Amino acid sequence: MARRSMPILRQFWNFPSSNLTPTRSVTYMPRPGDGAPRAVTLIPGDGIGPLVTGAVEQVMQAMHAPVYFERYDVHGDMDRVPEEVIQSIKKNKVCLKGGLATPMGGGVSSLNVQLRRELDLYASLVNCFNLPGLPTRHQDVDIVVIRENTEGEYSGLEHEVVPGVVESLKLITKFCSERIAKYAFEYAYLNNRKKVTAVHKANIMKLADGLFLESCREVATKYPGIKYNEIIVDNCCMQLVSKPEQFDVMVTPNLYGNLVANTAAGIAGGTGVMPGGNVGADHAVFEQGASAGNVGNEKLLEQKKANPVALLLSSAMMLRHLQFPSFADRLETAVERVISDGKYRTKDLGGSSTTQEVVDAVIAAID
Repeated sequence: MARRSMPILRQFWNFPSSNLTPTRSVTYMPRPGDGAPRAVTLIPGDGIGPLVTGAVEQVMQAMHAPVYFERYDVHGDMDRVPEEVIQSIKKNKVCLKGGLATPMGGGVSSLNVQLRRELDLYASLVNCFNLPGLPTRHQDVDIVVIRENTEGEYSGLEHEVVPGVVESLKLITKFCSERIAKYAFEYAYLNNRKKVTAVHKANIMKLADGLFLESCREVATKYPGIKYNEIIVDNCCMQLVSKPEQFDVMVTPNLYGNLVANTAAGIAGGTGVMPGGNVGADHAVFEQGASAGNVGNEKLLEQKKANPVALLLSSAMMLRHLQFPSFADRLETAVERVISDGKYRTKDLGGSSTTQEVVDAVIAAID
């Protein structure tokens, strides 16, 4: 019988307790794994990105994991993601990515958003949960934030009406709202989750968020075994920091999901330990689950003390996605042991270890 996986790693496959035969696919994606080594597009990214992606490469090599990386240098100050990178991801169907810095202002588009649009990675999924041995303000946190990834305030439809007046459009469509709602309910169904909560601001944005809620309600009727409720985003933030254990699966429009996922991550142990993925019908990009706010932290980079745990767990998600569950088990078990032992932790987790010290500890803990 398979070892019980940590919550974040159950999101792409659902293993019945009786055997190891996978049932339905959560991401509705063709599963390309057949046991042969797989090519994975690697984008080290900016700031600490190369440091933590390098950590993943070391651990994969130490495990003799059946993957190899096609590396591409992409940086947040580029005008757009190079076409050769897009073609590599389309060919491999899987990408592992470090953080890409997004310039503030100046009209430069976020490459993170470009990548999601180009590959139609419509669902962002972050599981914020307590890691054994890591002290946090709240216990029993196990929240899955499923965020619509392609529209909303991230549509990039902005223009200056007259000097000093900028108009920014929030785009919400029935198609995308229904698609993300179905993803959330399918995830809940396949992973034995009990409740889906839609996060909104329909009391103010009655048409836009109203359409999102209408779509969620329609999809909810097709899943009578899953409890459905709704919460206004400002009350949601208050409830998250006071009683997070009440939440299970949360489905949100684009901007709210970014805020909610980061809040939940902070409650459960910090963004440095929360893995995630952006998925679509054909492709998946695995990266740190909550926003990589420390991408540009020069001090972390100089001291080489960036936390590699989130990306290591994201790479375990990737291994499951590629149908290498035994390698994913070994990796997540090793990470869990290192965190629980407490001897090697980076500063954000209350320690003083370097990235390499954590990586060495994980490698030593691998069965």
